[in-house]
Amino acid sequence: MIVSCTFGVPTIARADWVRDDQWQLGALNAEAAWRHTTGSGVIVAVLDSGVDATHPDLIGQVLPGIDLVKEGGDARTDPVGHGTTVAALIAGERDDAGVVGIAPDAKILPVRVLDEQNRYEDAAVVAHGLRWAVDHGASVVNLSLGGLAESEVLANAVAYAASRDVIVVACTGNVAQTNGPPQVWYPARQPGVLAVTGLRAPPSVTGGTGWADWTNGTNPGPERLWQGSLTGPQTVLSAPAASLLGARPGGYWKVQGTSFASPLVAAAAALVRSRYPNLSAANVINRLISTAVDLGADGRDDRYGFGQIDPLAALTAEVTLVSANPLTGPAGSPATSRGGSAGAPAPPANDPDAGNPAQAGTPADQPAPGQKNPSSSKPGSSSAPAHGAAGTLLSGSSSVPTATLAVVLVLAVAILLLHRRGYARRYLQRGRHSR
Repeated sequence: MIVSCTFGVPTIARADWVRDDQWQLGALNAEAAWRHTTGSGVIVAVLDSGVDATHPDLIGQVLPGIDLVKEGGDARTDPVGHGTTVAALIAGERDDAGVVGIAPDAKILPVRVLDEQNRYEDAAVVAHGLRWAVDHGASVVNLSLGGLAESEVLANAVAYAASRDVIVVACTGNVAQTNGPPQVWYPARQPGVLAVTGLRAPPSVTGGTGWADWTNGTNPGPERLWQGSLTGPQTVLSAPAASLLGARPGGYWKVQGTSFASPLVAAAAALVRSRYPNLSAANVINRLISTAVDLGADGRDDRYGFGQIDPLAALTAEVTLVSANPLTGPAGSPATSRGGSAGAPAPPANDPDAGNPAQAGTPADQPAPGQKNPSSSKPGSSSAPAHGAAGTLLSGSSSVPTATLAVVLVLAVAILLLHRRGYARRYLQRGRHSR
């Protein structure tokens, strides 16, 4: 039995003060990020319980999707409310009331995979939904769901998304909803997926101001991780997950859970994709992890990952281009170091405000003249070579030991002598017939 990464409380009626209660907007410096982009031109797929397209915060934001629970639907209704909450955190309308999303001008592509109990029984349904979303225009996919069991069919769907240059974001899961040993849920722990854990609200939530000490790591203060968050070696990023106000059919509710941290990262990815439309998924991911606010132990750690998402820095910092997803190491395991240097000079083509805008963010995974394409390995393959922070292909020596050459030479001479005496041909004929 698989569940979504969420907890909720009763509905709250829509009112103007709702906007002031969204502490994540101040924590993520959303207003400053919106001066660069609001996510227009990007489609974010929400694989969830459906999305209420008639909610005041989502009118005009939700595209026709697909219902994989009840045949014939387009997933623009939501019997649970979970998917509507997730969608509004991503792309809620930027008006004077209600919930605003971090990428308010992105479009939502709903794919219903969760039933009326907010569960799914078969990972193949999620895999089908992921492939469908990729094939129908999504460049970012949010999965606020998961479980302990791994799934080959879902792993293949994640690899399919990667091969189509699509970013997959998933929640790490909640402690209280896990029956087995505590570990990051699947598919969040699938290599290459942006696995997002949750942060708790500041001790005093004051309406979106005064978050500097809380979010930049300068105030040691209390524990920032939400106590219900699952974490582990696969944790990639952190985002607000508690004391959040969410949209739901008929109104609003207070929610907590890594389900609601994940869409904040998906929205940040949408902002980067909007400002850098030619940037590859690997480089969008690299921007997100390279510019995250480091929390906990120095550098990447198993609790906070690379740190709290920082949309403004992801949009504006100079970040070195990479040629492959920095979350996958040589054996398909999560990378253990931060991505490209946030302070390294970037090529002019990586700056949307300089040079030819049409060339901004040109993917770095194209081979140089006369070189083999480093991304030609099968998607998801654990045998792909490792890539450094600056996109340098790192490989071992290809030299052949001298002793091996000597043995090959001796055998070649022997075969030549045998062939001249007529023995080699008869030997090969016997070998073929003996199989």
